[in-house]
Amino acid sequence: MNQAEVSKLVSKLRIKVNPQPRKLRNGQGPEGRLNKLRKTVTGLIKHERIELNYPRADEARHYAERLISEAIRHGDCHKPTMRMADYWLLEKELVHKLFKVLAPRYENFDSSFTRMYRAPKPQVERDVSKSVLELKGNPFPSLTTRHANSRLLIQNILLDAAKYDYRQSKYAEMADKIGSGKSQMEEKQEVSNEEETKS
Repeated sequence: MNQAEVSKLVSKLRIKVNPQPRKLRNGQGPEGRLNKLRKTVTGLIKHERIELNYPRADEARHYAERLISEAIRHGDCHKPTMRMADYWLLEKELVHKLFKVLAPRYENFDSSFTRMYRAPKPQVERDVSKSVLELKGNPFPSLTTRHANSRLLIQNILLDAAKYDYRQSKYAEMADKIGSGKSQMEEKQEVSNEEETKS
């Protein structure tokens, strides 16, 4: 069997795959590692957006991509694909979601089915890199904004209001200083005028 025939047997993933598996520590060994990954893939298919540690998210992303690509390629009548979905999805009602909701959603996609973002590091907790793993086309609001400088964003409206209030307070202070400065000058002139009249 040559290379061209082998590539037809397994669909190519649309994400970069590290050739070495990640070292996900687990007290139960390789079986515990797979159970962790199965829980993560199940959570991703169920909730469509999850937040977790970066190494685990990056590893689980490969399995989720493969599961969805096989579901699109073979459908629910293919026994090996059904066995694979049954193994990776711990909640069996999600098998129906995989084949009837996600496969039709992604069948015309020419890019990956998942998206991963690095989340900000927590200040208090230990130094663990977090990430957000999500399925594309989920019903949640986007985590990134395309127009960060839009004047209609709430943070920009609040900043403009704060700038306006700050300027108004500075103008009021300047007006008070100018007003008090004139009265002091007027007093000095009056004192000098009185001294002139006395002399």
